[in-house]
Amino acid sequence: MSAYIGRPLRRVEDNRLVRGNGRYTDDFAYPDQVYAAFVRSPHAHAAVVNINIDRARAVPGVLTVLTGADYSSDGHVGIVHASPPTDAVDPRTPAFRYPERQPFDQPQLPLAVDRVRHVGEPVAVVIAETAAQARDAIDLVEVEYEVLPPVADAGDAMQPGAPSVWDAVPDNVALDGEHGDRHAAEVALRASAVVLEHEFRSQRIANAQMEPRSAIGIYDSATHSYLMVAGSQGVSRQHAGLAAALQVPLERVRVISPDVGGGFGPRSFLQAEQVVVVWAARRVGRPVRWTSTRSEAFLSDHQGRDSIAKLRLGLDSAGRIQALAADCAYNLGAHTVGGYVPVGNFSRILCSVYAIPHAFVRMRGVLTHTGCTGPFRGAGRPEAMFMLERLLDLAAIRTGIDRVELRRRNLIPHDQLPFTTPLGLTYDSGDFLRNMQRALGLADWSGFPQRREEASMRGRLAGIGLANYVEAPVGAPHERVQATVLATGTVELVAGTQSTGQGHETSFAQVAADQLGVSPQQVRLVTGDTAVVTSGGGTHSDRSMRLAGTLIVEACGQIRERARQVAAQVLEVAAEDLVYANAGWSAIGTDRQLSLFEAARVDDIRAEAKFTGRIPAHPTGAAVCEVEVEPETGAISLIRYTAVDDVGQPINPLILHGQVAGGIVQGIGQAVLEHALYEAGSGQLLSSSFLDYAIPRADDVPNFVMDLTEDPTQGNPLRVKGGGEAGITPCLAAVVNAVVDALRPLRIDHLDMPVTSERVRDAITRGQSGVLPDIASS
Repeated sequence: MSAYIGRPLRRVEDNRLVRGNGRYTDDFAYPDQVYAAFVRSPHAHAAVVNINIDRARAVPGVLTVLTGADYSSDGHVGIVHASPPTDAVDPRTPAFRYPERQPFDQPQLPLAVDRVRHVGEPVAVVIAETAAQARDAIDLVEVEYEVLPPVADAGDAMQPGAPSVWDAVPDNVALDGEHGDRHAAEVALRASAVVLEHEFRSQRIANAQMEPRSAIGIYDSATHSYLMVAGSQGVSRQHAGLAAALQVPLERVRVISPDVGGGFGPRSFLQAEQVVVVWAARRVGRPVRWTSTRSEAFLSDHQGRDSIAKLRLGLDSAGRIQALAADCAYNLGAHTVGGYVPVGNFSRILCSVYAIPHAFVRMRGVLTHTGCTGPFRGAGRPEAMFMLERLLDLAAIRTGIDRVELRRRNLIPHDQLPFTTPLGLTYDSGDFLRNMQRALGLADWSGFPQRREEASMRGRLAGIGLANYVEAPVGAPHERVQATVLATGTVELVAGTQSTGQGHETSFAQVAADQLGVSPQQVRLVTGDTAVVTSGGGTHSDRSMRLAGTLIVEACGQIRERARQVAAQVLEVAAEDLVYANAGWSAIGTDRQLSLFEAARVDDIRAEAKFTGRIPAHPTGAAVCEVEVEPETGAISLIRYTAVDDVGQPINPLILHGQVAGGIVQGIGQAVLEHALYEAGSGQLLSSSFLDYAIPRADDVPNFVMDLTEDPTQGNPLRVKGGGEAGITPCLAAVVNAVVDALRPLRIDHLDMPVTSERVRDAITRGQSGVLPDIASS
């Protein structure tokens, strides 16, 4: 039995964080430091005709003003980001195909040179003695633009004659691939008794992290080496990207990521401002720092979602799914930073937990004159679950089959596992029916009709929604863990992941403590510094415990074996006559023993475990949301939210509940509030501050009922599946299904996100006037 795995221990890192003792990037200060401020494009699309820096350079306190031409003349190159999806998670399953042409992959210059491609793109940087002097001087940089027509919407960008974002991609389609068997899906759709077709939108959302982005660059002229301090989701990717952009060897670059106030995906990638401050530090010979304002963040942070997909679902006369086809277009923005990640994830996971015999997905990544999109919590999986679960509710209306019963008929039976979907994923575990039934029971689904009647008596419309889900977390396919036993009584773990709120210092310590028989307080985690973290994939896609946890188990096994050899030598017994207990080795039948830490005083006790490859896992579960709608205003109140999640063996249930709750709140935000909206004609971001962009507040959400269950996976020694994205993945569908259910008496069958009070009130008005068609029968 585990001593610590499975226990809801309080996070040890919270003691310093809640007391204000965390150290984020902006808390660092260096002698003789100076400040950067960026000149950003006010246009979505324009040629850069000329940049005059004379007036700005003459401002007292300004050291220099640098442009993209300066950057290139110093021999530096654009940032190379993640590659497009090229293969399946499992090499034995169907791969992505690109019938027409290979995906576009353009390195991103950190300062625009000839053309700007979105509002907020940096074109110059001012370096000054103070932050105020730098900000004042950017207004004096005179940039002459030739304004060009922009395109902001992915659908518009694919139209003939639309303005091109990059000359090399005249039709703006940077990626056009397919996954699954097109012919088989089309044949099955034509033979289906019922075919539903619907177009869904998943709107763009802002990455509203607690901590604004910040970066510090330092150059050591004596060693010709660079240092970057910047919060991220893993230093190894930043390290490699920075060295490549600066065209210097890896050993001349060091990257430190201290405490990080939120990641969610966008902080996985090296970003323009980070490269600039490091380069500028060499230029001025002093440390250069930059911290984003919230206004800058809305314009320049990587954003999430923004897709359009047309789905077709075929069912037989008994309501059993025969085929699924999707044509999906993702808005990548102006650069292909990480936007291919959600495209690939969407196409893999779309079949979800249902026994769909035939499926096909066409996936396109479309360039527009907007800020970059990329992976945001779930990265394509919440969108896929939203679209399929909404389509199932529409199918229930169309066929007259109860929503729950329709799902039950199509869930993959537990006795058919392992089950391979037509899109190539193989689920080794997951009791999908039990999860759904458990969620329905905890939510008191059967008692809802009475609550609906009570709400009606109060003049409110009540609705309830259900969504099942599965994930396929992948992430960077490399991780490394080093474990060292220190004679001072501490076990030090070095890992290539980076906590952005996941509680690694606690949960990793629980695993190591169980493996070595020490207490979690005796385990110290070291991350976020390439001086000691020589490789690793970072934290994203539910990968940290799945990969790093597996390697901790392996490294601790090596530690025990190394200590046994030392103990055999010291105790003068055969190694096979030793037994491990109470953090040490004892000679059988004697009272002679040598503790782990005593062994470390005798010899070096350390281990290293590396892994390159895939450890597939499939978190799964179900969610039920209950809402009430005020018809006069369209205001939505979330009354209940129930989540049942199989994330594998819970290492720390308390931390998992926190992760699930955080994901639910983010999902609620997208479902009913958030929209990063660009104006079609100008490409201007209309929701560019928290005055225009709403995120959930504490009083917008109810208390959650959260239940953890497990159908064991054999894919890793800890039986971990992953809980970081469990909360958000089914949430969009559960919330919107509930709102639409409340509006069904008015013949309203669908609403696009966000289902704001304004949008709901407009739909009610049109529904009452008879204008709104019955979507499910169209």
